[in-house]
Amino acid sequence: MTHATDTRAAAAADNPISKLWSNLSDSALKRGVFSTVYALKAPYFRTVLPRVREVVPGERCVIRLGKWWGVQNHIGTFHVIAALNGAEAAMGLLCETTVPTTHRWIPRGMRADYPAKSTGGLTITATADFPDFAEITRESGGQLVTINCEIRDDAGAEPVTAEIDVWVTAKRPK
Repeated sequence: MTHATDTRAAAAADNPISKLWSNLSDSALKRGVFSTVYALKAPYFRTVLPRVREVVPGERCVIRLGKWWGVQNHIGTFHVIAALNGAEAAMGLLCETTVPTTHRWIPRGMRADYPAKSTGGLTITATADFPDFAEITRESGGQLVTINCEIRDDAGAEPVTAEIDVWVTAKRPK
C-alpha cells in the first residue's frame, strides 16, 4: 500500500458520509434510506431518483437510475440531461466520500457525448485516480481531478459518456 493510498484510506475513515454509507449499505432497505438522504442533500438529484448501489471511497461509486416518465425525452428514451444529472450524482458521492474534511472540491467542467439511444434504466459508475491529499496544501494551490462516468443502459449499451472535472483545494484552517 502506497503513502497516497494510506492517506486516502484515512480520509475516508474520517468522512461522515463514508461512515453513514458504512452503516447503511448492508441491505437494500438501508441503501434506499441512504439514497433518499443523499438525494435530499442535493435537491436537484431528486429529479432522477438515484439509488446508490455501491460506494468504495477513493475508487468508485455506482448509482442506478430507473426509467420512468420523468426521465424520458419526447422519443421515449432516457433524456441525456437526466443521465448527466445521474453522472453528477455519482461523481458527487464519490468525491464526498473520498475527499477528506480538510479539503474541499467543486465541479469545474464536464465533457459529454451521446453516441446511442438508451433502452431501459441506467447504471452509472464513477471512478477516478485521486491524488495524495497531503500534497494539496494552501501553498501548493489546488489540483484538477477527472471523474470518469461510465453510463450503461439495461441492454449493456453506453448511450452517454461523461467526464467531470473537479477542483480540489485545502480548506483554510479554522
